[in-house]
Amino acid sequence: MDLIFDKSTKGRRGVIPQKSDVPTTVNIKAEFLRSSDAALPEVSELDVVRHFTALSRRNFGVDNNFYPLGSCTMKYNPKVTERIASYPGFAHLHPLMPQLRMGGLLTQGALEVLYDVDKFLSEIAGMAGFTTQPMAGAHGELCGIMIMVAYHRDKGNKKTTVLIPDSAHGTNPASAAIAGYKVVSVPSNDKGVMDIKALKQMVNSETAGIMLTCPNTVGIFEPDIKEICDIIHSVDGLAYYDGANLNAIVGKARPGDFGFDIVHINLHKTFATPHGGGGPGAGPVGVVEKLRDYLPVSIVVKRADGTFALEYDRPKSIGYIAPFYGNFAVILKAYVYILMLGEEGLKRVAENAVLNANYIKHKLKDYYDLPFGQVCKHECVFSAARQSAGGIHALDIAKGLIDRGFHPPTVYFPSIVKEAMMIEPTETESKETMDLFIEAMIDIAKMAQNQPETLKAAPISTPVGRLDETAAAKNVDIAEL
Repeated sequence: MDLIFDKSTKGRRGVIPQKSDVPTTVNIKAEFLRSSDAALPEVSELDVVRHFTALSRRNFGVDNNFYPLGSCTMKYNPKVTERIASYPGFAHLHPLMPQLRMGGLLTQGALEVLYDVDKFLSEIAGMAGFTTQPMAGAHGELCGIMIMVAYHRDKGNKKTTVLIPDSAHGTNPASAAIAGYKVVSVPSNDKGVMDIKALKQMVNSETAGIMLTCPNTVGIFEPDIKEICDIIHSVDGLAYYDGANLNAIVGKARPGDFGFDIVHINLHKTFATPHGGGGPGAGPVGVVEKLRDYLPVSIVVKRADGTFALEYDRPKSIGYIAPFYGNFAVILKAYVYILMLGEEGLKRVAENAVLNANYIKHKLKDYYDLPFGQVCKHECVFSAARQSAGGIHALDIAKGLIDRGFHPPTVYFPSIVKEAMMIEPTETESKETMDLFIEAMIDIAKMAQNQPETLKAAPISTPVGRLDETAAAKNVDIAEL
């Protein structure tokens, strides 16, 4: 595909520039001025539209491809939530506008949304209160760990370690380490869940808490979850819930009822905002009653006259962790989505997520190794160990899927599974779509056995073929135009 600069023809233009309203008398320092005109391509409107439309078709996107990417994102983007988030009353609202005086009524709707989302998430997670400030899941983790630090400091507890499963998301140990804790890894047993005997031996008076995802990263619900929380509480530790896999239990079970003290929820994973590529995201954090005083300022409160305002007088708060009130557009889309689904709709999310994952697990178990055979939740983890014996690895299978029009699943994670392939169909995919994916995976399994060299060359149908990813990471080639 030619660069748009290659399509440039001198004198051709697709737009008639408007006269600038910048005063010509403005004295701009020479160091800030270009030494020559910007080297822009000269193309027609049709050239521009066709070029960027063709470019967009070379990418995978949630609107034209199935994303079976495990432990990542909801991959569902209902257009009604996008439309409401773009309403001028929300989209054009400046966060510095007054809350109550001087036209403060303009901000009351936004404050009400934040207040209601706090209440919605508190009910869904079984918490006493939430902050919507964190801008992503990892940011929510850090906020939660900061609350853990504040709690122990306030009580005079001398805590030094945080326990984290060996199958945890990589951001869990990173967040704990940033907060100053030593990370201790708890091993999994042969069933893919936390080894409760090992946990009991590791817990001591210096244990600040545990960070746990449930269902875990192999898609299995921790059967000893209540006992795990009780063990941590026995040394005045706090149980932290990573909400990355909430889709599997949303509306069905509440982390707070298991015994968790702190919860972060990825709105972009469970409530209608595909994440991907680093943003946009939102990771609200909820806490039980004894931790409410430590939540970040400010908190939206409802006054006696029914109006909403921000409360700043919270002496034990960990302070601000993000500007203003978080990623408001993402919070707004989650608000709309929750209202649309209601209690019964949220339950169906969990039911369909679990049904879809187990359907794929059942259909592919004869073609790929299944390290843990029990009923899974929203995702299932296979191993390409069988194929690797013949020289085909999980990466080759992932590349083969690209040629068949599917985004690859997560590979090589979690690390406790050799040649891991983590597949999450989500609750939104139809049986017909999953059947096409299953057919492709079976075809690839057969190709791995009969035509391994052909598979190792994949992808061959894309604009760019198989890359040396290690070399690309080590030798970054950055071009400056």
